[in-house]
Amino acid sequence: MRAIRRFTVRPVLPEPLAPLGELVDNLRWSWHPETQDVFAAVDPDLWAATGHDPVRLLGAVSRARLDELAGDEAFLARLGASHADLASYLGGERWYQRAAATGAAAGEAWPASIAYFSPEFGITAVLPQYSGGLGILAGDHLKAASDLGAPIIGVGLLYRHGYFKQSLSREGWQQETYPLLDPDELPISLLREPSGERATISIAMPGGPDLVARIWVASVGRVPLLMLDTDVEGNPQAYVDVTDRLYGGTTEHRLRQELLLGVGGVKALRVYCRITGHPAPEVFHTNEGHAGFLGLERVRELTADPTGPGLDLDTALEVGRASTVFTTHTPVPAGIDRFPRTLVEQYFGEGGAVPGVPVERVLALGAEDYEGGDPGVFNMAVMGFRLAQRANGVSLLHGEVSRGMFNGLWPAFDEAEVPITSITNGVHAPTWVARDVFDLAAGQGAAKDGDDVDAFWQAVDAVPASEVWAAKRRMREALVLEARTRLRRSWARRGAAEAELGWVDDALDPDVLTIGFARRVPSYKRLTLMLRDPERLRALLLHPDRPVQLVIAGKSHPADDGGKRLIQELVRFADAADVRHRIVFLPNYDIAMAQPLYPGCDVWLNNPLRPYEACGTSGMKAALNGGLNLSILDGWWDEWFDGENGWAIPSADGVEDPDRRDDLEATALYDLIETQVAPRFYDVDADGVPTRWVEMLRHTLKSLGPKVLATRMVRDYVRRLYMPATEVARALNADYAGAVSLAQWKGRVRTGWGGVRVEHVESSGVGDAPEVGAVLSVRAFVALGSLAPDDVSVQLVHGRAGADDSLRQPVVTTLSVSETYEGGRFCFAGSVTLDAAGPFGYTVRVVPHHDLLASDAELGVVAYPA
Repeated sequence: MRAIRRFTVRPVLPEPLAPLGELVDNLRWSWHPETQDVFAAVDPDLWAATGHDPVRLLGAVSRARLDELAGDEAFLARLGASHADLASYLGGERWYQRAAATGAAAGEAWPASIAYFSPEFGITAVLPQYSGGLGILAGDHLKAASDLGAPIIGVGLLYRHGYFKQSLSREGWQQETYPLLDPDELPISLLREPSGERATISIAMPGGPDLVARIWVASVGRVPLLMLDTDVEGNPQAYVDVTDRLYGGTTEHRLRQELLLGVGGVKALRVYCRITGHPAPEVFHTNEGHAGFLGLERVRELTADPTGPGLDLDTALEVGRASTVFTTHTPVPAGIDRFPRTLVEQYFGEGGAVPGVPVERVLALGAEDYEGGDPGVFNMAVMGFRLAQRANGVSLLHGEVSRGMFNGLWPAFDEAEVPITSITNGVHAPTWVARDVFDLAAGQGAAKDGDDVDAFWQAVDAVPASEVWAAKRRMREALVLEARTRLRRSWARRGAAEAELGWVDDALDPDVLTIGFARRVPSYKRLTLMLRDPERLRALLLHPDRPVQLVIAGKSHPADDGGKRLIQELVRFADAADVRHRIVFLPNYDIAMAQPLYPGCDVWLNNPLRPYEACGTSGMKAALNGGLNLSILDGWWDEWFDGENGWAIPSADGVEDPDRRDDLEATALYDLIETQVAPRFYDVDADGVPTRWVEMLRHTLKSLGPKVLATRMVRDYVRRLYMPATEVARALNADYAGAVSLAQWKGRVRTGWGGVRVEHVESSGVGDAPEVGAVLSVRAFVALGSLAPDDVSVQLVHGRAGADDSLRQPVVTTLSVSETYEGGRFCFAGSVTLDAAGPFGYTVRVVPHHDLLASDAELGVVAYPA
């Protein structure tokens, strides 16, 4: 029998329990164990049965129990303490406020507000609006910003089916289900106008009514997260379906989602700031290209909106670019969203999403108009770079890979000078570090503080090795128990009878070396590399003295049958009766599974095809819990592996045969486990403590702890990207005169660049046999045509020269005007001291120069000697 109408009845809390509702409404509880303890005290069994979901808990607890708690002085005291702690957290000064006050006095530009756009946010398992690393990173960014007091506003979508739940068939094939999420059962609230009406935004759509979306708000500590939802009465079904599920549907469906995220997200920000009085964002940060259309809506505001300043298009683009940061996360072209130009033209043409912005200019922003590009597609990443003055990759290696991938946008410059920097990702320690680890340091007097936890990791040095190892065993045992529960549930769903599952009680062992592997399952992450030699793996799992056990999890995209086959291959191996107690695949990898998984593993395995792992933060989470990484030197591990904090799997770079490469790297993996990892784990002293292992564990916490934190990452974004963006934006936006001037200057430089030439270069001072200490003097005779010396920078580029005369790690010395001639010709001169022996080379070039440019390559033009 089906109900004809369904709605959610919210509980009414007795007055003494009103603070409980405030604790539930702020997602800080998801990373604050003391608040979770308060929820557990309401009803421990219900807390466990509801999957640690406080909204469901309060919806399920009986009225009698609430009345009982309202008279329980001990509970009310605990509740009052947690409520006061939250109020202090939300209202007190933190790192950002202190640093900004000092910096503003010194003339630094600290943004009043920053908008952070992402298609997914992984905050907590009870708000399933994420699929993998991108969303988890976005969630950690918001949490760390909250801990630091950084004034960020998150902007995303609310998918009523979230991402899929994964299960397995009897044959081990991935199956997907999409449970319906009721917003009233989520820890979010509807944004309302002062009148009480729900706040909405609308976007013009081609050939039809406007798309309407309502705005939900999640409180992530101090950070509001706005989420747009199109399940609105009056929307056609096709519009209702825009926010049906994450990363699903047709190409047009994805375009509509990204329109809503970018264009609708900016509109939602304006509504939120108007209603709440929150400062308008000075910086817009787009986390991957999915939200790139936000730049077009900002151009529309500045050019075509009747309430805007009415700027011309070029000026508006400069205003938007100056205050936009673009982070690219993909190391492979296939990971970039590309739409047919005809489809983009349809949605941005007459009557489209950003009326008043010429569609030909929109198309030009995403055009792959470079060598090797496809003229028929609109590239979201390309648009992201063109609409942002500052861009970054998410590890040093990924920044290097990105500069190679997108060199075509700046073809006149060497790859190293492509203006894409790097800020290595980090993870939010309070979310991912087990209480056992925090308790170890707390026993040494270290306090956990989201502002600065560096001292916390140093305290681990003082903890006796026996206590460290005992804590690690407790965490391993907790993982074993959790894995058995999940394994039994999975087998039951696969059709196994209870009588078949007695073996599950002995699956895994809390005293066996435990290796974890959990991530998305695209081919480049190589889930099944460990299966290249099944008998070799079997021997490692079943070693009589040094056995190994593997806990594995991961989801394949629903449309990726190749990834599903990899999962099936792994599951079939793990199903074998002789090894199933040593290797398990746990379906439905999510935050709830990850939180016991990282602490319970001794080793975290990562074996992607180098260099296709942009960062790979799961290994960071394991490291913060005393896990040692065993990884290909890719992503963050390439940057921070030091030889003592884990192991590097040798990579067979340059081997073109993929099967041969996999065989070589799998053999190296087996050898490392057999000859180094397992022997060190089982080499114990008289007290049963593997002292050398514990020393590696301590070193991991001390060396990596401060580096891998999301608070470090957010500080880097603030100082290296948000503040410079704010400084330029303020210079342009005060009365828009700066933006008008910059746009006109760029137009003049582009028009006149054809007349710029390096006509002749002379050098002196070094003779035929130069020695260290000699001074090289250079005179460059340059024609500037219609441009002036102040419009350019004439540079002496010098450094060690390779056999092919290429400059390695070149240094730039700016030359100055020494003589002026008729016809726009000038002599620029300067010198450099030769401070190192070896092959030396130099050249001279001319690049545009303006104080408000972020890099020499920004305009993409350069002149070298003929």
